[in-house]
Amino acid sequence: MVNIPLTKRSGNPDAKFAFAFLAILLCLGEPLCAQMAEDASEIFRQASEAMQRGNLNVAGDGFAAAAKAAPAFAEAHFNLGLVREEQGRFDEAIASFQKALALKPRLHGANLFLGIAYFRLNQLDKSLAAIQKETASFPKDAPAWMWFGVVRLAQDRPEEAANALDKAAKLAPDDMDVLYHRGRAHLLVSKNSYAKMFKTDPKSWRVHQVLAQANAEADRHTDAVAEYQAAIKLAPTQPGLHEELGSEYRSLGKVREAEESFLRELEIAPHNVLAKYELGVLAVEQGDGAKGKVLIESALKEKPGLLHSDYNLGRAEMLLGNNAAAAQLLGRATLGIVYRRLHRMEEAQKAMAAFQKLKDEAAENSQKALKRYEAQQNSNPPQPAPPPQNP
Repeated sequence: MVNIPLTKRSGNPDAKFAFAFLAILLCLGEPLCAQMAEDASEIFRQASEAMQRGNLNVAGDGFAAAAKAAPAFAEAHFNLGLVREEQGRFDEAIASFQKALALKPRLHGANLFLGIAYFRLNQLDKSLAAIQKETASFPKDAPAWMWFGVVRLAQDRPEEAANALDKAAKLAPDDMDVLYHRGRAHLLVSKNSYAKMFKTDPKSWRVHQVLAQANAEADRHTDAVAEYQAAIKLAPTQPGLHEELGSEYRSLGKVREAEESFLRELEIAPHNVLAKYELGVLAVEQGDGAKGKVLIESALKEKPGLLHSDYNLGRAEMLLGNNAAAAQLLGRATLGIVYRRLHRMEEAQKAMAAFQKLKDEAAENSQKALKRYEAQQNSNPPQPAPPPQNP
């Protein structure tokens, strides 16, 4: 598969010159190039070198000369199209890509760049038609699927854009352009979905839940509580609502209300792991290490790796006096880094202080044990060995 590097220009993705294509095109001595006149072959080589150096004017003149000398050489027309597209001469680029495709309909990249040229001219239907041909011929080409999504976004079709960009993301999971446009497409899908919810039934409990979640993400916890309460009033036994309400109460420091919400959640949904875990954390924060440990470990059995579970379980072990286990858990939590990244410096300092206290206690106990051993040795000095007996 040919790799086509991508960048952005004026807020939109743009295709740089696909120098990987040159691996295909610089095939002097291959059957394709043997069809070219010797002078056209040399012109093409020099134009390709100029293209690699970024000298567009020289490259464009060279590819034009090569195409004139060997009119049936599709790659010369294609590279000329790449140059003209980069120069912003989109009509000329389109003509060159069309000529290349007439000579070689499955030339990799030609339909994609033809679609990009049409996109630059805001001819979206023609752009989509060309790019669809590219995805049909090369279904594992991530840039083609990305551009399919970009065009669909421009056509205000975010659902279809999201589908195409999901395919691109599977093929190129770390591509920043793909990730950006995929996120944008899904954001628009969500926005449209929520707008339809408000329009269909503005008094639905789901609407209150969405508003509550939005308030929570914006750290407007009091408003979030009000919206969750409104949702619960309409759907009192809906799983998840009481757990989310409890989290908001906890953010506001309302421990009793949070605990009641988590307990109510477990009555409705006994296997709600987050409610169980949050109850365990609340117990630890109130000094009940035994209860906290049972709840946290129970939650971890159902869902290992819960956020900050090592830290909270370590705190429970501290309360129970299990210093060795606590030190191991707290050390594994890499607390300072985690909490600094979360901007929770006060809790980070407390956690690191607790961890340091455990280390200091362990060191002190080791020193005491050593002193006891030395004292015991001094009080019982070794006796000299008896003289050897005669045989």
